[in-house]
Formats: sequence, structure tokens, C-alpha cells
Amino acid sequence: MSRRRRRVRGIAKSSGFSSNNELQRIIDAARSPEWSIGVGRGGEIMATKDSGEIGRPWVVTAARIGRAMRISLYQPGDDTDVEGEVIDEIKGNPREIGRQFRTILEETRLDSRG
Repeated sequence: MSRRRRRVRGIAKSSGFSSNNELQRIIDAARSPEWSIGVGRGGEIMATKDSGEIGRPWVVTAARIGRAMRISLYQPGDDTDVEGEVIDEIKGNPREIGRQFRTILEETRLDSRG
């Protein structure tokens, strides 16, 4: 009697993108000379810009929500582990999302609380 071994596949958590390549395509399309863009601790896209205060940058994140991405703004000193001020939602293919994110970064007015 022969025995067949069953294959068991694990289910991995996902950022909502079908590959890291898609995430990189978004980042590449979003590049802006005034912002540093990369992947944050939670797998979201994180853009930072100097605020003039050492260690307290402006931060804008793009986190996947279904087929769209929620864009949140954090002022210098804000805790990025909690939800920031939601400023927009964008959707489309990775390149379109990246271009929309770049436009948001370039057009977002940055005013410190007074």
C-alpha cells in the first residue's frame, strides 16, 4: 500500500500587494526631491521630510485598505504607531498610486501647530 503525503501550505499575511515589486513600483513613481520614501515598520509606504527640528520630521504614510490606500499626515513629534490625520485616499495600479502619492506629497501644506 502506497501512501501519499499531503502538501500543506502556510498562509502568509500580505500588505495587499501581490508582490514586493508592486510596492517598489509605487515608491519609484512617488519619488520626490524633497521627501525620503521607503517602507515603514508595518509594511506601509512612509515618506519623511525635514521639519527643521532634529529627529522630528514630517511623516506621510500610505497604508493599504482594500483596493485603495489611505494617506495619513503626522506632524513633527506625532506618534506614527497611532492613526494620523487622514488627508486622502488613492487607488489605481502601482504606477498611478505612486504618481498620486507624489502629487499629494508635493501639494500638502505643512504647518506646525502653533
